Amino acid sequence: MFFADEITKIDWNALWNTLVNWCMTTGVKFIIGLILLFIIFKVVNILTKKLYKRLQKKQADETLSRVGTQALRFVLKGIALVCFIGYVGIETASISALIASLGVALGLALQGSLSNFAGGIIIIVMRPFRIGDKITTNGESGTVEDIHMFYTVLVTPDNKVIHVPNGSLANNVIVNTSIKETRRVEVVMSISYDTDLNKATNLIHEVCRKNALIFNDPEPYVGIKEYSASSVDLNIRVWCNNKDYWTINNYLLVEIKQSFDENGVEIPFNQLEVAIKNKE
Repeated sequence: MFFADEITKIDWNALWNTLVNWCMTTGVKFIIGLILLFIIFKVVNILTKKLYKRLQKKQADETLSRVGTQALRFVLKGIALVCFIGYVGIETASISALIASLGVALGLALQGSLSNFAGGIIIIVMRPFRIGDKITTNGESGTVEDIHMFYTVLVTPDNKVIHVPNGSLANNVIVNTSIKETRRVEVVMSISYDTDLNKATNLIHEVCRKNALIFNDPEPYVGIKEYSASSVDLNIRVWCNNKDYWTINNYLLVEIKQSFDENGVEIPFNQLEVAIKNKE
């Protein structure tokens, strides 16, 4: 009964007046602040997009342009959010202390994510690869489509998308096949022990001379790689432009095989002989 009497004694008029007063003062500031924050976020998005397009027109580095505008957008929105908190009258000192304590807790819980963030900074600063480069790392190969602060996006030749954490990228071997303008193509062809070695070598050189995409300097190299159990393995090395690598690789495999067939050069293969023993 006492608790019910206390409820009935609530001054609803005072409560209503307090609510109206808050809406007329702090509430109005809160709504105005939200509107301004929304407008600022929109303006920041528009300005960073225009900045990115302008950098593209000036042919600036794609990696730095994209990652730099993303970081600028994040910083400007963070500053706007802090200004909004101060505008509506929330004590920023207590919020800073709360953020600091949360930061310590999150830092312990998200050590992997922080490692990826640090790896992203290392990649942006050191630039072992750029957007559009073809790389191999952690057993994965693909073209770099985008670089974020926590992960890098690769697209494989069969159009699969791989998200590689930047922490592992920054701490592992990265093979970049797009930096150099030229590249060496290396294929191995096998001939039988009965084949004239000079004849096979001349045929390979002739195939190389027929393709204008293969460089004459450095000149093509043909040498013995090893003597296998049933064949002599020849190592063919030629140089070409980076963009022509797979074209030349396929050309050599196809044309050398056809040239060997036309000139009677045998390419050996493993054979199994079965002997049947008659007990009678």
